[in-house]
Amino acid sequence: MAHHWSLDPDITFLNHGSFGATPTAVLDEQSRIRAQMESDPVRFFERDAVELMAKSVGSISEFLNADRDGMTFCHNATGGINTVLRSLELNAGDEIIVPDHAYQACWNAVEFVAQRAGAKVVVVDLPFRCESEDEIIEPLLTAISPRTVLAMIDTVTSPTGMRMPFERLVAEFQARGVDVLLDAAHGPGIVPLDLDKLDVAWITGNCHKWLCSPKGAAFLHIREDKRESTKPLTISHGFNAEMSAVEKFRFEYDWQGTSDPSAIFSIPKSIETLESMVSGGFEAIMERNNNLARAGRDVLCESLGTDAPHPDSMVTAMATIDLPGTYDGPPDFRGDPLHNGLLDDWGIQVPVFPWPHHEMRYFRISSYLYNSLAEYEYLAQALSESM
Repeated sequence: MAHHWSLDPDITFLNHGSFGATPTAVLDEQSRIRAQMESDPVRFFERDAVELMAKSVGSISEFLNADRDGMTFCHNATGGINTVLRSLELNAGDEIIVPDHAYQACWNAVEFVAQRAGAKVVVVDLPFRCESEDEIIEPLLTAISPRTVLAMIDTVTSPTGMRMPFERLVAEFQARGVDVLLDAAHGPGIVPLDLDKLDVAWITGNCHKWLCSPKGAAFLHIREDKRESTKPLTISHGFNAEMSAVEKFRFEYDWQGTSDPSAIFSIPKSIETLESMVSGGFEAIMERNNNLARAGRDVLCESLGTDAPHPDSMVTAMATIDLPGTYDGPPDFRGDPLHNGLLDDWGIQVPVFPWPHHEMRYFRISSYLYNSLAEYEYLAQALSESM
């Protein structure tokens, strides 16, 4: 299916998880929207954008089975995380739980708001190699104290590629009176999400990754009881508007100043395009991608003489493998030598990185519709000759 994308045919692209890749049909839709915008910018923002925003809200809400009155957009999941955290009214001594597999940018945002308020970030050490979800759930729940006000949990961890048991964790934390901020940067299109059933306080996720929307498209969903207190990062005209709660929410989030909303307005086309590629839609897409990532992981583990670090139930379309004994310090801005060598010498795009929190070096593969098992076999060959 690679002909649907404009990826360089000379590159073996095994890193969909970092920034995604957008099909050409979706890029064409984005270009059409941009042309519409530039043909009459005033009409576009005053009239056309209202209709296009409603269409995008409806499309992603239907896809995630979410209450559309709580659905809004941001440019990326990190922005969604910041939106929620910057809206919290924290007190000195409050505690926020963060697992040590969390995405560093979002972890940094938690540290920022905690330091400003005199709150405490409780970092929970989780194993990388594990045999069951219980090894993940127990340490997180044990970290709850009478001062815990929030837990930031991932759907799928970015550095370690682990599918978190987020459904159970959301239910367990919220049953104990602890709000959950669900980081679904790797969420829509890689794991099934039913927001009505999940009923999480806040969830934000990228659409440019596994939904293959253009870069700059992410969603933020806010549960009804949190909407009034959760304000957008950019306070604009909607803040003092006198209107119904639903209208005010739309005004505050939909208009945060002038920007190019074409990526967000392309989300319906992204969902439609991908669902048309595979019989069975996204359920079949996820099954295909997950099975390929697991097969690729097994090929690589066999080649490296190691065991798979997680059970299949905790692996989605991304799989991370550890490289014991090779950690030699924090990341270098010049990039990991193995990563650079794989790209420059073999034409393979795959992330290799040190993770200081575990004092470990990892590499991570991703699988999407344009990938094949032969590409992971090629990576195994490259690794055997490069390490």
